[in-house]
Amino acid sequence: MDQVYEFMSAALPWVAMGILLAVFLAKAASRKKDGDRKENYGSEGMALGMSLGVALGTALHVNIGIAMVVGMLLGLLLGSGFEKKEDGNDKDDR
Repeated sequence: MDQVYEFMSAALPWVAMGILLAVFLAKAASRKKDGDRKENYGSEGMALGMSLGVALGTALHVNIGIAMVVGMLLGLLLGSGFEKKEDGNDKDDR
């Protein structure tokens, strides 16, 4: 069982970074294709996911680096699923 844990602790950050890179490249390609820019909560989700990953990693005695990367990945995936709505009260239009 120790070998499985060691393998996962070595491979999981690389797998998570590969998925993050794939998501960023897919978003960039879709922006060029559509022409308009749709805002989402991806960056906010990454920040919250990273914070929760560090907190859970500390509480559950898991490697903090792995917990942070996994939390950031899950936050990005969840945050980019929600689009920001324009409220019409833009402060820059004065």
